[in-house]
Amino acid sequence: IALATLGAKSVEMTAEKAEAWLPAFFNPQHAEKVWGNALRKGLKKRDPELPALEVFAGGAVGIGEGLEAHRDLARPATALYVGGMGAKDKNFYNQIFRQYGYEEEAETIQELYLSGRKSEAEAQVPQRYLDETSLIGPEGYVRDQIQAYREAGVTCLSASFMGTTTAERVRQCDELRNLLEKV
Repeated sequence: IALATLGAKSVEMTAEKAEAWLPAFFNPQHAEKVWGNALRKGLKKRDPELPALEVFAGGAVGIGEGLEAHRDLARPATALYVGGMGAKDKNFYNQIFRQYGYEEEAETIQELYLSGRKSEAEAQVPQRYLDETSLIGPEGYVRDQIQAYREAGVTCLSASFMGTTTAERVRQCDELRNLLEKV
């Protein structure tokens, strides 16, 4: 059983009962602050007969020099979820974004998105957030990010590979596999 949960109580229940957790918009730099207590509470109650909780998180992968601008490809989806999912006061993604420390940005993105100004909302997604969550950039950067995800408790790196051809995506997959063996 794998659950995609975000709220404290649902994450606690996931840690107690599920085999895997699939958090959306996982930010390894802020995961402990946002979900640490809920995970610990759930794991305390976990049946010892269950396997260890697997945590699946990650994102787009692009390993190489000069690819940093591709981090911007996450702007539309981030703006959609932070700004446009649910009612203004019932958007779980917006709440998570605020807990990451982006209170003002979350408010602005939501206001712009809900008023139909989607491109402006996308432009307000902080570059720092994209940098904190990305697996796109030079090998050393991606290696550091993999380590950050690992230290945040991620056990299975979920990856979508950049490239316009199957061969390019397979090459990125091979490069990621090589990096994972080094970390």
